[in-house]
Amino acid sequence: MSTAANVLQADLAISAEQCLRLYRKMMTIRLFEQQVNDLYTRALMPGLAHLYIGEEAVAVGVCEALRNDDYITSTHRGHGHCVAKGAKLDRMFAELLGKEAGYCKGKGGSMHIADPDTGNLGANAIVGGSAGIATGAGFSAKRLGKGQVAVCFFGEGALGQGVLYEVMNMAALWKLPVIYLCENNMYNEYTHYSETTAGDILTRAKGFGVHPESVDGQDVRAVYAMASKLVERARKGEGPSFLMANTYRYTGHHVGDVSRDYYRSKQEEQQWKTERDPIKLLGNWMTTERLADTATLDRIEAEVKAEVDQAVQFAIATPYPTVDKVEQDVYA
Repeated sequence: MSTAANVLQADLAISAEQCLRLYRKMMTIRLFEQQVNDLYTRALMPGLAHLYIGEEAVAVGVCEALRNDDYITSTHRGHGHCVAKGAKLDRMFAELLGKEAGYCKGKGGSMHIADPDTGNLGANAIVGGSAGIATGAGFSAKRLGKGQVAVCFFGEGALGQGVLYEVMNMAALWKLPVIYLCENNMYNEYTHYSETTAGDILTRAKGFGVHPESVDGQDVRAVYAMASKLVERARKGEGPSFLMANTYRYTGHHVGDVSRDYYRSKQEEQQWKTERDPIKLLGNWMTTERLADTATLDRIEAEVKAEVDQAVQFAIATPYPTVDKVEQDVYA
């Protein structure tokens, strides 16, 4: 389906109320991630984090099409997926700071947040490592017959992992309700994906009998429209699909990757930020269509900033787990 067709379908499918909700959610992810970077640079957060800034439309558009009891699996760049699926900001920040109030009681950190209550089966630091988990969730969903769907988020770097093709083969054979969602942000760490990934990506999925689609990952309306189509297809028992969302990360591979001139230009980064920013694209479209005015969008940003600031203060103030709990909730 072409981008134009995607946008047309999105125009028909998304109400003004939904647009404002999508805008708020994307803004929440953006401001959350900015605070994560601030916590890291102030040495308040242990370890590294991989920021989702620039890719917000993918997680938000997809999760808008899901029910609360649908499943997702995430990646090392997983904060956006967590927020989009309904995680609470204060508990997320607490987890990032290693505090007991965090989703994994401070033991998971940035790359291992999970929230079963919202269907989030967890982020995974292993590239492609959650593909089997998502496929297992899809198998469970089919056996239980409750109409649930599993979405497996992964980056284009996972296209080099054999486990992805093993589970896609199984999902196709058993017609499992799984959507394999490739967030192609163009770079495998510090290398452009064209140097690591041979052939046509969608043809790989098609070779396994998995229904392939692609979408403009910077257009949240297009993402939502396409995700809705694939989710409905999965619920009807028509088997797995593969969706490639073409997107871009504004920052480095991780928070320590500050100077990126050796693998991409500042001009390229600036062009994506000015011309293809997902929040600006939706905001401009809403104001043009008179679904919202600038004052409304500014008010949303101010409200979200206050929520994020409050969540950060909670995380800083809440205690660390005590030493006697070091062996609790550890299974491997």
